[in-house]
Amino acid sequence: MKIESIQLRRMNMTMKHPFTTSFGTIHDKDFLLATIKDEFGHEGWGESVAFTYPWYSEETTETCIHMIRDFLIPTVLGKTIQHPDEVNDLFAPIRKNNMAKATIEGAIWDLYAKRNKMTLAETLGGTRDQIEVGISIGIEKNVEDLLANVRGFIEEGYKRIKVKIKPGYDVDVIRAIREEFPDVPLMADANSAYTLNDVELLKQLDPFDLMMIEQPLASDDIIDHAVLQKQIETPICLDESIHSLEDARKAVELGSCRIINIKIGRLGGLTEAKKIHDYCAAKGIDVWCGGMLESGIGRAHNVALTTLSNFTLPGDTASSSRYWEQDIIIPEVVAEKGYITVPSDDGIGYKPNMEAINRFTVDQWVFSAE
Repeated sequence: MKIESIQLRRMNMTMKHPFTTSFGTIHDKDFLLATIKDEFGHEGWGESVAFTYPWYSEETTETCIHMIRDFLIPTVLGKTIQHPDEVNDLFAPIRKNNMAKATIEGAIWDLYAKRNKMTLAETLGGTRDQIEVGISIGIEKNVEDLLANVRGFIEEGYKRIKVKIKPGYDVDVIRAIREEFPDVPLMADANSAYTLNDVELLKQLDPFDLMMIEQPLASDDIIDHAVLQKQIETPICLDESIHSLEDARKAVELGSCRIINIKIGRLGGLTEAKKIHDYCAAKGIDVWCGGMLESGIGRAHNVALTTLSNFTLPGDTASSSRYWEQDIIIPEVVAEKGYITVPSDDGIGYKPNMEAINRFTVDQWVFSAE
């Protein structure tokens, strides 16, 4: 397929409810959409998951615009690509900037699937017609509000509850949830808020039978997590530390984690995500698909990826209505009793809602092959 044109849009959508982590509070999602067309007019869609501020990674919406416009688009525009895996190789000389890379690579995967009249899930090798999903809950002002949220999401049928924690908002919070909901599958996400000086504190989470604690230590660490995992019973899940298959291999061999969170944007795209999925399947390491407050385009890519066989734990891909008054796809993503039905239409399976997309667009650029 020849890459004939690429449209890049800057989007801004107000969240239905503010979302608070140990990094800060997000009220609006500023992000990018890429639309790539081939020589026959087929089009594929991709989404950047970078935030406005570099609190999750070094990337931001602004850095992604720079990388996509000045480096990534010139690398693929006008090129003939046989398979999306080639994009990973084309982008390899460019260091890091994985979220920018995933924006373009994801659109090419969608385009490739549509050209071949296949769903993106089938194209990736997925076999499920529905996926299990959990919910991620930010830091609340008080425990009462948190428990009310947990109760509501359990009643909706979500298969797993993830709660953000930070120093001073951790053991007592988890204890309160466990006392109220003794059997709910529960995990804690620390977003790198702790150090090895907190080992004794983190040990206090062991009696609560958590599925995992996600990324308790530094975002670039693998070694200290191995030290911590030997001292706590709760399985460690790595998120921010894993940017490539090589990172995953080192973490598994060192014993730094028992679970890995696979995020398409953090890894630079679906090709690398699939490699890590396959490696973890061979090593007996569970994986699940994390969320980055995506709009419907990014959410659709997550749904497709989660159909692969080793996604053994519920991911973060909740209903669109959890985050947005109106999403930018038709139909919106809907979780029913903890499951999302995988769409059967070609590509990502959801139709872009152009009225909503145009309404939320704040800037755009179009690039055409000569």
